[in-house]
Amino acid sequence: MSEKLTRAYENLKEQLKDSNIDIENVTKALMSLEIETPSWGYGRGGTRFGTFRDGNEPTELFAKLEEAAKVHKLTGIAPSVAIHIPWDKVDDYSKLQKKADELGIRIGAINPNLFQDQEYKYGSITNTDPKIRKMAVDHMLECIEIGKVFKSKVLSLWLSDGTNYPGQGDFRDRKKWVEETLSEVYSAMPEYMRLLIEYKFFEPAFYHTDIFSFGIALDLSKKLGKQAQVLVDLGHHPRGTNIQHIVAYLLSEGKLGGFHLNDAKYADDDLTAGSIDPYQLFLIFVELTDPRSDTSELAYMIDQSHNEKNPTEAMIQTLESLQHAYAKSLLVDRDALKESQKINDVLASEEILLKAFRTDVTPIIQMARHRKGLPISLLKVLRGE
Repeated sequence: MSEKLTRAYENLKEQLKDSNIDIENVTKALMSLEIETPSWGYGRGGTRFGTFRDGNEPTELFAKLEEAAKVHKLTGIAPSVAIHIPWDKVDDYSKLQKKADELGIRIGAINPNLFQDQEYKYGSITNTDPKIRKMAVDHMLECIEIGKVFKSKVLSLWLSDGTNYPGQGDFRDRKKWVEETLSEVYSAMPEYMRLLIEYKFFEPAFYHTDIFSFGIALDLSKKLGKQAQVLVDLGHHPRGTNIQHIVAYLLSEGKLGGFHLNDAKYADDDLTAGSIDPYQLFLIFVELTDPRSDTSELAYMIDQSHNEKNPTEAMIQTLESLQHAYAKSLLVDRDALKESQKINDVLASEEILLKAFRTDVTPIIQMARHRKGLPISLLKVLRGE
């Protein structure tokens, strides 16, 4: 360990004592953080205007797992990989399990695809044709069986169903079909699996989306049972939405199941986390690290897509941003914040948060890496610099 790192760490340790923060507790928490990366995030993304491939990004699942293993080896916090079916469908899932074991990673969340097949032009589980609704249910049941192979704890569902014009669909019928089909899927899950219901306010549908808000996802999860929870994708909200409020509300209800972590400027941009609004990311983690929050089963998952950045480099960049936001949230003086809130001292309350946010936590992150035997400068190592 370099003398420079030791000195920076000790200086920060003394600085944090004023806020009653034990730097060792923060370092230990940072060392235990785990974040899941997505298989599709290692391939080249794109837009409807085009995709710019350089020939270096992996195109098949086994190669993507190798990139994921490389990321985990460097960061030490990304031991699992989410897969998307049928994008990641293989003939023999035992071979996939063996490959993951060899690479020192595991298969995580299973993501059904209910938006790509031509039959889903007018919806999947909300389609007026019962045969197509059954097709969608059968696909989700297939994903449950795939999940059993890996003992996956998460079935992650994003429903793109919606309509583009007034009168196109009957809202009440569609609501009934969503509840009926998800109930069938829910009843087929093993006890160790959770159904995480994702919401999105628009796109690909532009008039209405069947699960457009956290309120609808929350209502569905309560009707289904304790194994159903809400998944929050940071890019699935109208600009200006107070996502940290949503997070706090779901935590208080015991219904926050996980995240798709990314960032956005305009819509569902799937940019690297913290690249646009790092303060919002910090405030979200402030709610997550509140002592009242039970996050023991929370699934931190990345969902991003890149047309310009190297996907593997972007994944590491996101993981580093998440570490910074997480560490800073642990520096909030909770006792002082509670006292200032009690007396309605608005300025003092905000300053407590800003003090934590403005603190350079690089020494903590570097010390955590050093103690885990990891490189200090991840992107430099990846690039061979």
